[in-house]
Amino acid sequence: MENIRLTKLTECSGCGAKVGAGELARLLQDLPVHRDARLLVGYDKSDDASVYQLTEDTAIVQTVDFFPPIADDPYTFGAIAAANALSDVYAMGGEPLTALNIMMVPEDMPREQVHGILRGGYAKIYEAGAMITGGHSIYDREPKYGMAVTGIVHPKRILTNAGGRPGDILFYTKPLGIGVLTTAGKGGLLSEEQQSRVNELMMTLNKYARDIMVQYPVHACTDVTGFGLLGHLLEMSQGADAEIHICTERLQFLPGALEFAELGLVPAGAYRNRRYAEQATELGALPLALQDLLFDPQTSGGLMIAVAPEAADALEAALRRDARVPKVQRVGELREYRGSKRIFAE
Repeated sequence: MENIRLTKLTECSGCGAKVGAGELARLLQDLPVHRDARLLVGYDKSDDASVYQLTEDTAIVQTVDFFPPIADDPYTFGAIAAANALSDVYAMGGEPLTALNIMMVPEDMPREQVHGILRGGYAKIYEAGAMITGGHSIYDREPKYGMAVTGIVHPKRILTNAGGRPGDILFYTKPLGIGVLTTAGKGGLLSEEQQSRVNELMMTLNKYARDIMVQYPVHACTDVTGFGLLGHLLEMSQGADAEIHICTERLQFLPGALEFAELGLVPAGAYRNRRYAEQATELGALPLALQDLLFDPQTSGGLMIAVAPEAADALEAALRRDARVPKVQRVGELREYRGSKRIFAE
C-alpha cells in the first residue's frame, strides 16, 4: 500500500463519482417532504446546501460532501476534499463554522497516508476560519474522504441557485477542464506543471470570491462541481424560470484541457451530465470537444455568480483585484424565458 497511487485504488475520482443529476432526481422522487417555516432551503430545492432559520438574524447552512481520491498525494487529496465541502456554504453566501470528518480507508492503508489526508483537510478548514469538531470513519476497500460542514448566514442574505433575474450578468471564478485533466492525470499523461496547476486550483477556497460577492447585489450563486457547467446552469435557469446565454469564447480552460478532450479523455460523469442537460441546451455547431468540456464534472470548481447588471463592472473589478480568485470570467447573462431551450451556448 505504501507505494500505491491513491487514484489507482478507485474506479471514479472526485466529483466525477457523483450520482448523475437526472438519476438523483428519480431516486428522491416521491419521498415525503416535511414542511417547516424555519426550513428556508431544503433538499427539494436542488440547491447547494440546506438553510434552517434559528433566530431573526441567524440561519444555519448545512452540507456534506465526500469522494474517492482525486490526487495521489494524501495531503493534497484531503485539502481538495475539504475545499470542495466548504464550497457549498460559500455558494449560499454563508460563513463556515464547524466541520465533521467523513473517512473511509482500507484496513491496510498506512497510518502516514491516513494522517496525511486528515492534515490536508484540517489545513483548509483552518484557512476558512472554521473548526474540526469530530467525525466518523469506517473501513472500505476504496478510500474516501470529505466533510459535513455547518455555517451561518443572515436569513435575508441567503444566496440560492434559483434567485437569478432576467438581465443579471454571470461571472465564473475558476478555469474549466478539471475533470478532463484529472482523468488524464490518472493515466499518467500530465506534465508535472499541469498536475501541480490543477491540484492548486482544486485546493483554492471559494472563500475569497464569496467575501467579495456578498458586498454587491448578487441575486443567485452556485458552485460548479459534479454536474458540470451546463448541469449547474440548467438548475439556475429552471429555478429562475429564465434562459441563460453563455458566450463560450469568454470561458477559460486549463492548459491542455481542450487537447485531451479532443483525444477522448473525458470522464464518465460528463456523459451522465450530457444526458441530463442536453435536451434543454442549444449547442449549435460547437465542436464536440468543447461540448464535452461544458459537461465536464468539476471537483472543487468555482462560483457561478448572477449579479444585477448595474453592479457587474464593479464586481468584476473587485474580483480581479484579489489574486486569490483564480480566473474571473464574464460568461453570459440571464434573459426572459421564451418557452423553448433553457441554455444557449454560443
